[in-house]
Amino acid sequence: MALMNPETGERVSGPTAFFNRTYDETMALLIEARNYIAYNEQSDQRGLDPQIRLQVSYESLRVTSRLTQVMAWLLAQKAVHAGELTQEQVATDEYALSGGDVCTDPSGPDNEELPAGLRSLLERSHKLYMRVARLDEQVRRAVA
Repeated sequence: MALMNPETGERVSGPTAFFNRTYDETMALLIEARNYIAYNEQSDQRGLDPQIRLQVSYESLRVTSRLTQVMAWLLAQKAVHAGELTQEQVATDEYALSGGDVCTDPSGPDNEELPAGLRSLLERSHKLYMRVARLDEQVRRAVA
């Protein structure tokens, strides 16, 4: 199955390498998000209005949801490339990229009341999620 790079529109000759780069990017963002939540989120929230602190928590969960969904989808794709699953199996709803409205909502990065680190994670996780959503559509179309 030939995939298209969703950013350039060009055919990807080595899907395994492409998925490995996306996997590495996702893992790096997961680690960065974990470090932000563990070490910076509390200090970033000091002095903020309670409503904004609640929004920080909500947006942190949005980042985590996006990255978790992307990682699960990528692991299923890796299983296909390793011969552990078939394309038909991963094209089912069980392996579909999920998260719907929560993960596709682009809001957050433009909210100046949120800490800069969180806004950056929101923006990058959204771009990654949307890129993988396009890949998920390609995979499903190729099997259909």
